[in-house]
Amino acid sequence: MATSKLFLHVFLLYFLLLACIVNAKHVNAGNVQGMFILGSSVVDNGNNNFNPDTTAKANYAPYGVDFPSGATGRFSNGKNIADILAECLGLPLIPAFADPRTKGGAITHGVNFGSGGSGILDDTGSIVGKVTTLNEQIDNFEKETLPALEAQVGSQRAAILPNYLFLIAAGNNDYLLNYFIGRQLLTPQAFAAKLISVYSNQLKRLYNLGARRFILVSVYPLGCSPVVSRGLGCLPIQNGVVSIFYDQLISMVDGLKQQLPASDIVVLNSVKLITDVINNAGAAGFSNTNGSCCQLSVNGASCQENGSVCNDRKSYVYFDGQHNTEALNVAFVGKAFASADKSDVYPVNLQNLLHTNF
Repeated sequence: MATSKLFLHVFLLYFLLLACIVNAKHVNAGNVQGMFILGSSVVDNGNNNFNPDTTAKANYAPYGVDFPSGATGRFSNGKNIADILAECLGLPLIPAFADPRTKGGAITHGVNFGSGGSGILDDTGSIVGKVTTLNEQIDNFEKETLPALEAQVGSQRAAILPNYLFLIAAGNNDYLLNYFIGRQLLTPQAFAAKLISVYSNQLKRLYNLGARRFILVSVYPLGCSPVVSRGLGCLPIQNGVVSIFYDQLISMVDGLKQQLPASDIVVLNSVKLITDVINNAGAAGFSNTNGSCCQLSVNGASCQENGSVCNDRKSYVYFDGQHNTEALNVAFVGKAFASADKSDVYPVNLQNLLHTNF
């Protein structure tokens, strides 16, 4: 009985997401002109392709095996969560900042600044070379994209930016490529507090530039990813550590609402959204929750170039050692869009956010 109820719930989430995509203009209701995307490989759509100083790239097969144009730099077999949300909003695919074609009219629906390997902290990601940190992504938005957007639409930022969403997916690498490899000799609580302090200032900086609507993607359940769990299932210690970050993130958001008038900040609880699928995999349509769909390279995190790939990619949670399949990304956005549970999405779901008057 419980399983059939869960299946019905998951089916409804998928249905609502599909309805969102099919009726995107109605869902958006003209409230969102575009989206600016910042963060790590969770949202990188090819920026690192243009960076010769990092090894964090996904511009080769089998990445993009299910994406219309093949490997683009997205760390998945198909669309990432930013792509799916854009589709839900009736927006075109948001272009990568580093792509030379991202200029003129191409920026009017937003720009993606995400960089695989980057983190909230400036020193995160150095193990994979020189990546574009979150601070540097904000620099690129402020110094290059924002003035160009003002010139393109003929309006000032104060009038423009309330009509844009700011999707930020940061923090995964601060754990994977920093804390978990012993670079921070702090307790989990102290490290989370350090991240939150820096992150808060970054959000305030965006707010002072004119941003008003934020979607914050919390740190994923890294203890479940194949590169960490090594096929042992979800590891409670590692997931507990990143859950501390989520708890402090919620407290930060509650505090910022008092400091940032007329702002809306929604937090997606990635640990819960993803582990709910893993813990109820069969009902959600997944059969493999702890293995990678692609043949892994020696680092255990990325796909082997031109390596083998599983046939039924819709049944896998993970495409490589740490990144989700398109199927999981659809489930993730679908639940964030429709769930009424504040422990999934806080304080309101994405559907309610999209119907906010800008």
